[in-house]
Amino acid sequence: MSCAIVEKTLYLIQSDNPILKLQGARDIRRLTKSSLRYRRYFSDAIKPLVDMLRNSESVEYNEAALLALLNLSVKDEGNKKSIIDAGALEPIIGFLQSEKASLQEHATASLLTLSASSVTKPILTSFGVIPLLVDILRCGSPQAKVDSIITLYNLSTSQGNLTLILQTEPISSIVTLLKSCKKSSKTAEKCTALLESLMSYDECRKALTSEEGGILAIVEVLEIGSLQSREHALGALLTMCQSDRCKYRELILREGVVPGLLELTVKGTTKSKEKSQTLLRLLRDAPYERSQLQPDTLENIVSNLISQIDGKEQTGKARGLLAEVIQVSMDQSLRRLHQRPMVCTPVDLSIAGGASTISST
Repeated sequence: MSCAIVEKTLYLIQSDNPILKLQGARDIRRLTKSSLRYRRYFSDAIKPLVDMLRNSESVEYNEAALLALLNLSVKDEGNKKSIIDAGALEPIIGFLQSEKASLQEHATASLLTLSASSVTKPILTSFGVIPLLVDILRCGSPQAKVDSIITLYNLSTSQGNLTLILQTEPISSIVTLLKSCKKSSKTAEKCTALLESLMSYDECRKALTSEEGGILAIVEVLEIGSLQSREHALGALLTMCQSDRCKYRELILREGVVPGLLELTVKGTTKSKEKSQTLLRLLRDAPYERSQLQPDTLENIVSNLISQIDGKEQTGKARGLLAEVIQVSMDQSLRRLHQRPMVCTPVDLSIAGGASTISST
């Protein structure tokens, strides 16, 4: 790394010549794109870059300064705080409402990086960014919407912010974005994570069920999303059903959720396996009554549910997955028997091999 390059670039950004200043901002953006060390070395450039934002009406200047500050803030907590202390939030928030799509996108991306710090989250909230981010989620450009949902999720993890998000009535916009994005994407992960948290509120559950295809969008993530997304989707549906089983059971069941839940009982994490089985119990006809002839096993629970599923395709898929669940459970039982430090008689093994009761995993 050349000290001469750093000195020259700092000279350019601190210059009174607007052409040199613009070149300095562009150089900082380029040099800090993938270098943590350059981000440290150019911390002195933060104030002149913020001055560019505050004192220029040129779109070209503002874009160059925004992008340079954006790169400086990535994975650098000190620079994040310095950017805010230098007064950058006021112009950045102003750009959120710009008619220029590029400025809106760069401003949203800047807030995304700044929101990744626990120190800066309360500061961003105090500047009133949450309603503006939800506005972006409603009518911003596609890229701005993606950055907005990630920023909102980041802010939602700070105490009190979930209530502020709730007040903006965001469910419709979140669901619209979830429907349009790839279900295995980071966008889907953040949408379902935020929905999982919001489902703790009755008004959000009502808003979700009022959205055409709202529950279905979550079920689709449960089926084909990333593992993290599937866990968030499962959490959202489970919270709904636990809050009012009578109200939400049929709504969730009719969207074909059983195959996805069955698959998670086999391939999910320990946590998602437990939650899947809990939700399956809540979805069946009689979740709390047990018959002496029909033990409360996963096989019996799902057999009960299969009889309620509409559509041959969903029913067939559910039956196939149930068979897989049973086979996996039997394999696990046999492995445990073989690992026991004792001699098993042929009779013992034949009884174990014929067992159909599914053990919880």
